[in-house]
Amino acid sequence: MAGHPRTAALLQRLAPRSVRTRTTLAACVSVAVVMLAASAVVQMLLRVNLEHTVETGAHEETQVVSRLAATGHLTPQLPLGPGTDFIQVVDARGKVVAQSQNLTGRPALTPTGTHEGHRTYNFDALGEKHDQRVTTVTTTTPTGQVTIHVGASLRTADTAEDITTAALTALSTLLLLTVGVLTWRTTGRALRPVEAIRAEVAAISDRGLDRRVPAPRSDDEIARLAETMNAMLERLEAAGIRQRRFIADASHELRSPLAVLRTQLEVAHTHPDPKVRDTLLEGALQDTERLQALSADLLLLARLDATGQSRPGEPVDLTDLVRTTVAARSTDPHEVDLHTSSGVIVSGNALWLGRLLTNLLDNAQRHARRSVTVRLTADPVTGDAVLDVSNDGLPIAAADREKIFERFTRLDDARSRDDGGTGLGLSIALDIAALHGGTITALDTSDGVTFRTHLVACPRGGEDDPLSVPSGRPNLNTS
Repeated sequence: MAGHPRTAALLQRLAPRSVRTRTTLAACVSVAVVMLAASAVVQMLLRVNLEHTVETGAHEETQVVSRLAATGHLTPQLPLGPGTDFIQVVDARGKVVAQSQNLTGRPALTPTGTHEGHRTYNFDALGEKHDQRVTTVTTTTPTGQVTIHVGASLRTADTAEDITTAALTALSTLLLLTVGVLTWRTTGRALRPVEAIRAEVAAISDRGLDRRVPAPRSDDEIARLAETMNAMLERLEAAGIRQRRFIADASHELRSPLAVLRTQLEVAHTHPDPKVRDTLLEGALQDTERLQALSADLLLLARLDATGQSRPGEPVDLTDLVRTTVAARSTDPHEVDLHTSSGVIVSGNALWLGRLLTNLLDNAQRHARRSVTVRLTADPVTGDAVLDVSNDGLPIAAADREKIFERFTRLDDARSRDDGGTGLGLSIALDIAALHGGTITALDTSDGVTFRTHLVACPRGGEDDPLSVPSGRPNLNTS
């Protein structure tokens, strides 16, 4: 039993490791098996055909002698026909009554056994060492019954078979060599771009994501592999750029309030006037709250990024969620005008969807001049939820409608640090919508700006519907 693991390990070490070698061996083995089977079939058909020809000739010679015997025209010596080795006619008593010249003086032939359904005879006396096929026929003559033996040589069949075997062996060997060489060279040429791609990828580090793998000019699988690799490198490079930009922006956002906070605390610590100290401490508390909100937003973004493509699947009554969220908000500085449709159910996480609406409302109230409107409807075609949060503030330029959803983005006139925003609210809302399979778009309307959110409707299932069973909510409480 212990020998099996050692044998398997030995076979594994001896097995070819390169694709080029394995492909060449597979091609050669396949061709060898096909050639072996084809050669065997050719040899068998050739042998059967040649033996049939010999047997047909011997049978015709037997019929000729049989007609002579039946008419009483047998002569003691019979001529040999083409391909015939001998002829012998024996009467019922075993006496030779006629024969070919090469059997003159020989006794009657007697069978020594059977071979492949035919009787065999001892031909050592004739000095013949090659194979023969003997046809035996019994016929009636005027003097009684006689047995006619006609032996036909298989020398031609044997020679043809030997020549065919040698030719097939030579051709098979030449074909195997040709297939092996062509497969080796073709596989090597096909794998050369793959090796170039592998070497380039191995040389790319986390600081060299701007490099690209060489793409062959052909339109095949390897070219598509190179295109896919380059597309992946572009995504990795873009992700790296976004990460570095995010870290730089986060550091900048944290540095400013920390510097202000430290200054306020240092001045409050040394200032003799209690009223001034109280004012400075109040400002320090405001900056602390801003830092806390910024840290919470960064933590939420990190958790959303870590969630990836795992969509929450809990049925959420979006109508009730919107009404509750709006009712819980302060009317300062603007009251929210709410219009909702009943029974709008989506698949998602109530905590995250509430944060999405809160961020959109914060943004709308920050930039509205007089009014904020929230409208929830169901798409009449798809049944998906459509949530519009509108304000009558300044319109957004077309070039900035996608930029405002980037992290730490503030438009110069409309969004500033003094407004209390961190530059992450719309980015968080967009990430939450994308996690739920939805979208958020900024639209300019006649009376201001509308942020339209599309969310996938929850399928209506029974008790067996997996969405009817509430899933565990991740702890994303950032307050």
